[in-house]
Amino acid sequence: MEILIFFIAHWYLSLLMQTFFLHRYAAHKIFTMSPGWEKFFYTLTWIFQGSSFLSPYAYGVMHRLHHAHADTEDDPHSPEFSKNIFDMMLKTKNYYNNIVHRRDNIAAKFKKGVPHWAFMERIGDSWLSRIGWGVVYALFYIQFATEWWMFLLLPIHFLMGPVHGVIINWYAHRYGYVNFKVNDTAKNLLPFDFLMMGESYHNNHHKYGGRANFGFKWHEFDPTYPFILLLNALKIIKLKPNNDLNYM
Repeated sequence: MEILIFFIAHWYLSLLMQTFFLHRYAAHKIFTMSPGWEKFFYTLTWIFQGSSFLSPYAYGVMHRLHHAHADTEDDPHSPEFSKNIFDMMLKTKNYYNNIVHRRDNIAAKFKKGVPHWAFMERIGDSWLSRIGWGVVYALFYIQFATEWWMFLLLPIHFLMGPVHGVIINWYAHRYGYVNFKVNDTAKNLLPFDFLMMGESYHNNHHKYGGRANFGFKWHEFDPTYPFILLLNALKIIKLKPNNDLNYM
């Protein structure tokens, strides 16, 4: 039971930071927050994503490029220009590392306003941090695992952030249904998104990139949206007016 609780908690807490902070805030600026709260959520991203910490800066820049060049040769992660899922993951990793280490020649407009806390970026991207979190996960399993097969879940813990990314970047461009006509292959992967906290409504998001609520139809519940509304009510964040229509 402890292993199941730990896995589910890691899955959804990591995903929450990816969809709320990296995606909707860093990439799209659907809402604003103070520098202090930005550092707070930066730190939570490191804690919740752990060994698979994704740089909010690199994620934000790369995701903006994905929207601008979806399913073209300039898309950082398009199934249309990858041989298979592993080839796409490798290309995404190389693209990501070039941004993290400032080896890119990406236009300045894609970097404007993207959060960047150099201190936490260095910690999260260090091998000491990644290996350290991996050891914590392994020790937890050694303590509480009751069957050998439970250890097969450890690689998902180690790569939680990229696993979440590839589910959307690969499968939500190949499978699912479409609500809106867009100039790419983005689809809604799940009619009720119990798995990806709203990220599965990828076609909706590609049509209205700055909309806080990724769901449209009655069955498309976006679990992250109530969380955003709560933080907005508490004045921790501030939703931008007319966010349903904004792109960035």
